[in-house]
Amino acid sequence: MKPITPAEIEEQKPDREERVRRIIHVDMDAFYASVEQRDNPELRGKPVAVGGAAARGVVAAASYEARVFGVRSALPSVTAKRRCPDLIFVPPRFDIYRAVSAQIHMVFAEHTDLIEPLSLDEAYLDVTDNKQGIPIATEIATRIRARIKEVTGLNASAGISYCKFLAKMASDLNKPNGQAVITPKKGPAFVEGLAVKRFHGVGPATAAKMELLGILTGADLRAKSLAFLQKNFGKSGRWYYDISRGIDDRPVRPDRERKSVGAEDTFMTDLFDLDAACAEISPLVDKVWRHCEAKNLHGRSVTLKVKYADFQIITRSRTEAVPFGSADEIVATVHSLLAPLFPTAKGIRLLGVTLSSFGDETASGPADQLLLEI
Repeated sequence: MKPITPAEIEEQKPDREERVRRIIHVDMDAFYASVEQRDNPELRGKPVAVGGAAARGVVAAASYEARVFGVRSALPSVTAKRRCPDLIFVPPRFDIYRAVSAQIHMVFAEHTDLIEPLSLDEAYLDVTDNKQGIPIATEIATRIRARIKEVTGLNASAGISYCKFLAKMASDLNKPNGQAVITPKKGPAFVEGLAVKRFHGVGPATAAKMELLGILTGADLRAKSLAFLQKNFGKSGRWYYDISRGIDDRPVRPDRERKSVGAEDTFMTDLFDLDAACAEISPLVDKVWRHCEAKNLHGRSVTLKVKYADFQIITRSRTEAVPFGSADEIVATVHSLLAPLFPTAKGIRLLGVTLSSFGDETASGPADQLLLEI
């Protein structure tokens, strides 16, 4: 990792006229796989995948030794094994991952109460005003990473910037076990040189649409007017207009609610029968409903996800005027979305259910989605 220069340090110091926020994005390195390698010395230095090794299994996480071979999360286990014949599969232990995550968040809390978790292994921290009175955010990030290593034995990477979007992008620059800073002066230029498909929150479908519109880089995006972006991307147009200029005023929100909660399952054999498919819906809905009840979340929109045997993915959604009042209501709605898809000539290998619209939602950046394991 390149050392931070004196000029960059000076730029992070509080300005008397304009107070610049100091945001850190901390991202654990290959979290699930690293926990497994930590707890089982025989796995260290070897390609490891957390997930099911069965024919219909999916990789939940991969060690860096496995990533060299192109093994990534969400990859079918069969494909992963083909790419890396020596790949070692281990079943996930989510109770352990949650316990380690709690330790990590205790480290965060030593520096600030403004912590916005994104998942078990990453979070935003606003350290503009921090508990230890450290003026330089890069020093705070260094201390946090060292403390996480001391407490958990695991490596973390960090990105430091004046906004959440750039802090998130910076945390990927020197992975694994590194950190990077994007200062206010460098922010706009950094975004201009970045491919839009690498933007956090721009998925494959949006990237493809942007490419058709001649938008390949941040500079291309910046060249488009606000009216053009709103016409082609709706409410997200303002978001793309701002981030192309390195502008992201979203606060770090410790109390931010999830925008969606979902669960999905991959089946050992393809489903061709409607009744068999409907039977798989209830466990998914129950999982989502229990989580939402525990978090006091009340959603109005439900989305059905279907992945066919040829890996084609389709979704079907319905939004009600008032929140769903029970799991049975959601099941009935999902069944009505599922029924028109039958009879089907190709089998279904995966079904998923997502509940969303928990309140007044606006397009203010990437969606905050929780996918429950099942």
